[in-house]
Amino acid sequence: MRNLACSGVGIVLVLVVLVGEASAGEGSYPRPALYPTSWELDFSHGLPQRIVVEVPGQGGQAFWYMTYTVTNNSDREQMFLPLFELLTEDGRTVRSDQSIPAVVFERIRERERKSLLEPFYKTAGPLLIGPEQAKDGVAIWPEIQLRMGRFSIFVEGLSGETATVKLGERDVILRKTLQLNYHIRGDEVYPGEDEVNRDEPAEVWIMR
Repeated sequence: MRNLACSGVGIVLVLVVLVGEASAGEGSYPRPALYPTSWELDFSHGLPQRIVVEVPGQGGQAFWYMTYTVTNNSDREQMFLPLFELLTEDGRTVRSDQSIPAVVFERIRERERKSLLEPFYKTAGPLLIGPEQAKDGVAIWPEIQLRMGRFSIFVEGLSGETATVKLGERDVILRKTLQLNYHIRGDEVYPGEDEVNRDEPAEVWIMR
């Protein structure tokens, strides 16, 4: 089984490496700056969790979700346009909140006991300065396989840092993105009952 540093980062950076080689000549590829060069939002989050919800007319269905809080501690109002994607161990990428029934969010809010929790799309938009203006949201995915194994979640929209590189005659814009890495052991036997572990590196910034 490949280490997540290869399976998670590697799949995502294939394009980045190829782009870098095509544009730089010496095989380099863009990496985030060591120190922020643009605005950046503070982002805290819970561990991914599995939930089974009775969806009207469809029966019980399993979903994965991750709660988060985003705070603007920069010096000005920022536009928060989040994008959450889950990368499975076999290389599939799934964007969050695509055709998720409304009842799923309601069950998650009941479980989390957070009255101010908002659906993913409602946290998007202008984000005012200060902790009192922070937004609590949740990203939700349908369960696409029983055994999650190693997987990654990518969070875009937390930074204004970008890099433009050439791919042939095309300009490709890469954005500073937060990658979160996880590992679950044995979950195909008792789905949702095995511990979700942070994998190494647990959190890393990449250009994607």
